[in-house]
Amino acid sequence: MSYQTAWLKTNYPAEFMAATLSSELQNTDKIVIFIEECRAMKLDYRLPDVNEGEYMFTVNKAGAIVYGLGAIKGLGEGPIENMIVARDSGGPFTSLFDFCERTDSRKVNKRAIDALIRSGSFDNMGVDRAILLASMPEAIKAAEQSASNRDAGMADLFGDVVPAAGEGDVYADFRRVRAQTPKEKLGGEKDTLGLYVTGHPIDEYEGEIRQFVRNRIVELKADSKVQSIAGLVVSMRTMKTKRGDTMAIMVLDDRSARIEVSLYSAEFEACREKLSKDAILVVEGVVSYDDYSGGLKVRGKNVRSLLEARQSHVKQLRLTLLAADFSADFSARFKALLEPCRDGECPIVVDYQRGDARGQLLLGQDWRVQPSDELLQGLRDRFGDDRVELSYGE
Repeated sequence: MSYQTAWLKTNYPAEFMAATLSSELQNTDKIVIFIEECRAMKLDYRLPDVNEGEYMFTVNKAGAIVYGLGAIKGLGEGPIENMIVARDSGGPFTSLFDFCERTDSRKVNKRAIDALIRSGSFDNMGVDRAILLASMPEAIKAAEQSASNRDAGMADLFGDVVPAAGEGDVYADFRRVRAQTPKEKLGGEKDTLGLYVTGHPIDEYEGEIRQFVRNRIVELKADSKVQSIAGLVVSMRTMKTKRGDTMAIMVLDDRSARIEVSLYSAEFEACREKLSKDAILVVEGVVSYDDYSGGLKVRGKNVRSLLEARQSHVKQLRLTLLAADFSADFSARFKALLEPCRDGECPIVVDYQRGDARGQLLLGQDWRVQPSDELLQGLRDRFGDDRVELSYGE
């Protein structure tokens, strides 16, 4: 049996891993482990797909593993079966409106559609998940109206309630919705699939983290000197020491590797409010060999949140403003953005540009801020991603 299994994994790696994943379809913890194995084997794997996916994990014509629809939380066998029957009989779904029109709303309900959207099952249609979520109520309503008309034997005087493919943009009324941030997109995947598929929450901060943490986890070496590491908390547990004190053991992941960090009672008490699953932390500690696992482990000395580490190293927040930005209510709206974060030490430098002039303005001491993710995202939503920058240089 061992030889046969090894032979299959070597010669049919995608098919072998798809079957292995399908065998643990309802066990999210095992799915996470097997997806990590797919990454290690450099196999191509895809998000769930309403036009390609089946209940189990499968391998498509391109040799990529397609995520099993049955592994999506909040989606049962009944909705999936109804969806596949509609797809097989009528061809691929062309839009969310088409999907709602052709599936049975009594089986594929709002909760199921929400899970499908947030898991990325509609991504191949080329529409942002935020637009899909915004249009979902209208798509469901239109499908129900269309079904009601059919049941009553009525035809709509002005045409179909749900436009056919090619008859205009069904999302036209929802295009103004702000696109999902990478963090929101990954959060949806974690909620519905139990893991991050299209990326890692730390990817968004990779360049910034390198400003205050030199090495990635995979590059660490045992040393008696204190080293800094950064990573996402993927698991954490507490336990009692022989003296009766409470200590914590957490696992950090920066996508290059994972490492176990031990925090004894004094260190744990000093930072326990920062410790939570999926938090990004910067840890200072001593890296040593773990005789039990054969790998490395860390004895933590100090723990900082990403915001604390950012505040310790950032020099200024740079904001580019154009003449067109200055509307009648600019001052009030700008103040409203900065007000919640004014208790920090990070200065704001405004780079003002117009057609015939350019200049820099350093805002006063009263407008120093905490450069939180919420503030940065608010400024980016208002002025654009490329016009908001944290500067770590001199």
